[in-house]
Amino acid sequence: MQTSFNFALLATLLTFGTASAAEVRIQRVPGGGLQPQAVTDARGVLHLVYLKGDPKACDVFYSRREAGKADFSAPLRVNSQPGSAIAIGTIRGAQFALGKGGRVHVVWNGSGQAEPKPATKSSPLLYTRLNDAGSGFEPQRNIIKGTLHLDGGGTVAADAEGNVFALWHGAPPDNNAGETGRAVYLARSRDDGKTFEGERVVSPEASGACGCCGMRAYADGQGTVFALFRTASTALDRDMMLLVSRDRGELFTGDYVHRWRVGQCPMSSEAFTAAGGRVFAAWETAGAVQFAALDAKTAKAVTPAGPAIMVKGKHPAVAVNKAGETLLVWTEGTGWQRGGALAWQMFGADGKPAGAPQRRDGVPVWGLPAAVAEPDGSFTVIY
Repeated sequence: MQTSFNFALLATLLTFGTASAAEVRIQRVPGGGLQPQAVTDARGVLHLVYLKGDPKACDVFYSRREAGKADFSAPLRVNSQPGSAIAIGTIRGAQFALGKGGRVHVVWNGSGQAEPKPATKSSPLLYTRLNDAGSGFEPQRNIIKGTLHLDGGGTVAADAEGNVFALWHGAPPDNNAGETGRAVYLARSRDDGKTFEGERVVSPEASGACGCCGMRAYADGQGTVFALFRTASTALDRDMMLLVSRDRGELFTGDYVHRWRVGQCPMSSEAFTAAGGRVFAAWETAGAVQFAALDAKTAKAVTPAGPAIMVKGKHPAVAVNKAGETLLVWTEGTGWQRGGALAWQMFGADGKPAGAPQRRDGVPVWGLPAAVAEPDGSFTVIY
């Protein structure tokens, strides 16, 4: 099952191509918010979810920018209980997906005061969706039924058929093995988020899960569901694994896309995007950020690439425009209670770097970036 890549050699061998003509626009989250998550839909509307308030007990907001416009709409608060989200750790905040009819589905880790809690009284994974009128969000609900120890962030994916996939990693009540006894769980909705089935394990046996690392899921137009998470098969093995379901969540297969032997939790995160009928992912391992196209048939990453000038990076975001150019974005210098810098680099349709990496200071504490491709081929980065 192991797939190995020499990323240092890859970075050395890549040569700079022709500089990209695609414009990259950089902007802060409206109102000074944190941890933006952004998606551009088929009509060119940019949907944005972000956090704001006390990092220990903050709120989730949703806003949108219509195609051809410069300003975002007035934000809607997503969480029905004030202060029920958490920004601390950078990987426990909100994630969202666009589903059937463009409906917005959002999940986030509940703060210490968040309700409703699971029957186990442990931390909830909260979910809501945009109401039928599109004027606000339904009351938040807890997705977790019987698992314990939600730590790294939950994630959500949705498809055009009304399937919604909420995933997280946690532990069964009888777990005595620590992180090696954790697993990835799926709660699926087949009715556009009205109801969810009880959670079930979808990660391979004995993969474990790195407790304080985030995870990410994505559903494509063919009913394929992808998920990236960091394993913990032993205390020293923190490998990145790709899970793939080709039957709308019935069965998942997994394989390793990048090995990492380290005796600590790196609190890392991942990202997905799609363009030209292909799905792309980005992740960080051993301080190196990279992106790759994904092969749904083999559950592998195809020829990962990263910045030609590599420094320690975290929290990658990735976007691909209609010309096949890829923008990889990440943070540098960020950490526990520490802000840092925003960095990005363009790659041509051939996967080679197009121009030098760029850097800008100003990423706030608990901050990370989001990136989208615009209808005109340009890119927008929000941090």
